[in-house]
Amino acid sequence: MEHALPAGETGKRIARLQEQLKAGGYAGMLVSQNTDLYYLTGTMQAGYLFVPDEGEPTLYVRRSVARAERESRVRTKPLGSFKAFGAELAADFPPLTGSGERRTVLTPLDALPAQLYLRLAELLRGAGAELADGSAMMRRLRMVKSLHEIGRIQAAARAAAEALDEALPLLREGVTELEWMAAYEHAVRKRGHIGTMRMRAYNLEVLTGMVGAGEAAAEPSAFDGPAGGRGLGPAAAQSVSRRPIGRNEPILIDIGCCIDGYIIDQTRTAVIGALPDDLLAAYETSVRIIRRAEELLVPGTPAERLYEEAIRMADEAGLADHFMGFGADRVRFLGHGIGLEVDEWPVLARGFDMPLEPGMVIAVEPKFTFPGRGVVGIENSYAVQSEGPPLALTLTPERLIRLP
Repeated sequence: MEHALPAGETGKRIARLQEQLKAGGYAGMLVSQNTDLYYLTGTMQAGYLFVPDEGEPTLYVRRSVARAERESRVRTKPLGSFKAFGAELAADFPPLTGSGERRTVLTPLDALPAQLYLRLAELLRGAGAELADGSAMMRRLRMVKSLHEIGRIQAAARAAAEALDEALPLLREGVTELEWMAAYEHAVRKRGHIGTMRMRAYNLEVLTGMVGAGEAAAEPSAFDGPAGGRGLGPAAAQSVSRRPIGRNEPILIDIGCCIDGYIIDQTRTAVIGALPDDLLAAYETSVRIIRRAEELLVPGTPAERLYEEAIRMADEAGLADHFMGFGADRVRFLGHGIGLEVDEWPVLARGFDMPLEPGMVIAVEPKFTFPGRGVVGIENSYAVQSEGPPLALTLTPERLIRLP
């Protein structure tokens, strides 16, 4: 069977994880969340991966064992009885109990239901180990991408660019946001989009994208972004609505694509006719901000500096109140890491002072929200390189899309 992950990818990732476990004095990492499992094993079949601080990891599979055995790049075995899982771990990994001291096992608590945490903690206590939070370690591990991962994001970018080209001729006055989004989704699905873009944060969902025209794009939502969209109702209160698209109003096209699990995130602004002068000026400010961000997307720059620079430029343009949302619904970041999930590290935000590193892939999205009128802005995704400017991953031409 052909693997989405080439040989050696998971081995390098596990080796990096084990280095961090040893440095912290931890016994191992227990992983159960889908994207973390895929990242470290090559399969998303349901189960638990235990990575010891040294030695071979084991994936304990609930279902489907047969499929996991075909897909997994690590040692794989059936889970068996969950009640006996703690004893099975202790038998398979004697260092957990052999020293006579209670050792610490990490697990990413940011993606673990409380009920499951309590059960796992009890099982591990019975095996002589304590469970602690490994969220930061896992997110740091995943935020630097390999050449293979960047290649998959580039494949998603190609599919998104081609699908947008196919769907743009259908963006006409009177077409609803939903109708046009369906055309884009059809085009991108034909090119291998898996149909979803995963998020890690609790209760946050993202669809293939958000297309919002006029005031519908500027409607606030629970989505942690500068423009969530009106949506189809309270049960889907983000993304597209049934609102017809009109003339001389901003159309925010915030779309993505996910190929082999890896995501591209991009935004373009369109208009049928012409934008009002003040919205055009705001759009041009977003372009200037992203140009400045490109200058700072180099190794060693603290992630928060890009946000602070963007705030300064928005303020100088007289647009601070509209930057990345409006009023109480503004978000406090300029961009975010992308990969297997939309909301990866690093975050371009105050307090996120870690220096940028080669291999980080970041979506930068300066946008301006005008209540009752619309949202304008741009979003590109980049890979930080060892030397020189960042590698632009977004392939859709960067322009204000003017439609007749």
